[in-house]
Parts: sequence; structure tokens; C-alpha cells
Amino acid sequence: MNSIWIGYEPREAAAFAVARHSIRQCGWEGPINGIVLSDLRQRKLYQRPTAWMDNQMWDPISGAPMSTEFAISRFFTPMLAKTGWALFMDCDFLIRHDIGEVFDNLDPAYAIYCVWHNHAPEGITKMDGMTQTKYARKNWSSFCIYNCDHPSNVKLTLSKLNKWPGRDLHAFKWLQDDEIGELSPTWNYLVGVNHGLDNPKCVHFTLGTPDMQGYDKQPFADEWYATLEDWALNGQ
Repeated sequence: MNSIWIGYEPREAAAFAVARHSIRQCGWEGPINGIVLSDLRQRKLYQRPTAWMDNQMWDPISGAPMSTEFAISRFFTPMLAKTGWALFMDCDFLIRHDIGEVFDNLDPAYAIYCVWHNHAPEGITKMDGMTQTKYARKNWSSFCIYNCDHPSNVKLTLSKLNKWPGRDLHAFKWLQDDEIGELSPTWNYLVGVNHGLDNPKCVHFTLGTPDMQGYDKQPFADEWYATLEDWALNGQ
């Protein structure tokens, strides 16, 4: 069975609600799961140490900040889903099209599928003052379909998940390059970064969601707020 997993960040509870509700609005009836750091810790899956520095989460293993609680826990997706195709997405997404179509015609020869962004951020901060971290394959893992039955994903063991630096996980270092399938950019359109796509299927507010100061007038903000309002009135 195909499944969807959304990273949960307590500061972005509204964004999580919008992402999940927009998926339902567009017709998806399959399972939608949250990846919640406290839950993974309670289950003794996520064993990495976490520190705080300058009011931001810090991963000592990576020697780098984490702008969300799912910065690294996202890579537990295939272990949690166990089988089938499992889509992980950040919580700062707005889905504008039937997400089920992203699973159509996927080749099982690939271990993962994602949009091959060429994103080298210029600024030093993003979303609510968090540090803008630069690493290889930036934003590739923000919308990523895992082939949970692919033998190469078995290499993503609990030991690697808890010991590898985040930059190696985000770069998919457990895979060969030819095991990474490419999705159309319409499935992960970076608002304020990408241009030239008039009607993307999924928009990603990677710089900041519309409810954050300074981001309320960006493209697709009105749709995001409308979805939030509909969730408040009709969501579950």
C-alpha cells in the first residue's frame, strides 16, 4: 500500500494541518501519517542527541542546526512504512492536485524519487529566523518517495540513522546516483525560489509559511489561508 508521511514541527502545527487537509481536499483517501520526534524517541528509534544553541535546535553529530524537529527524523520514513511506496513531505506544503498521481508509473528499479533541485540559498536565515543551512542536494529530501521494498533502502539501518551526519542523509549517501529517480518540478515548487511554473501541483513554502512575519503576501498565500480556514471549519 502507498502511504504519505508528513514531518511534524510543533511551531508549525497550522502548516501541518494545511498540508494534511489539502491532501484530503484533492481526493487522497489513503493513509496520512505524521512523523513526530517525541514519538520516535519514546519508541527508542531516534537516539541522536539534541542540543540548543542560540534558540535553535542543534544536532551535535552533524555539527549543524536543525530548523525543524523532522530535519533528520524524515529519513525514518521507509523504516516506519515498511513496504510499498512511501511519500515523505515537509509540513510547509500546500497540495493543489490529486497526490495519488505522483505514485503512477513509478519504476521499482529506483530506490527513491524526488525533484532534482539546484537550490543554493543566498541568505543566512529562513522561516521565522532559523539558520539557512547549505548542503548537497538541498531540498531533494523535502518531497521524497521511498521504495520501501528496494534492497538498497535496507542499508538505511537504525545505526546509520542515528550516527550519520545529516548532510550525508540529505545527500542520500546510502544510495548510488543511478538509484535516484527524478520527479517533475511541479511536485515540489519552491515558492520564492523557483519561477516559470504557473500552476504547480504542490507548492513548498520553504522560505517561510504565510503565517510567518513577512511571508503573508507571497504567491499562493491566499490559497494557504483558505485551506487553513476550511480545515478549521470542516477538518478532522
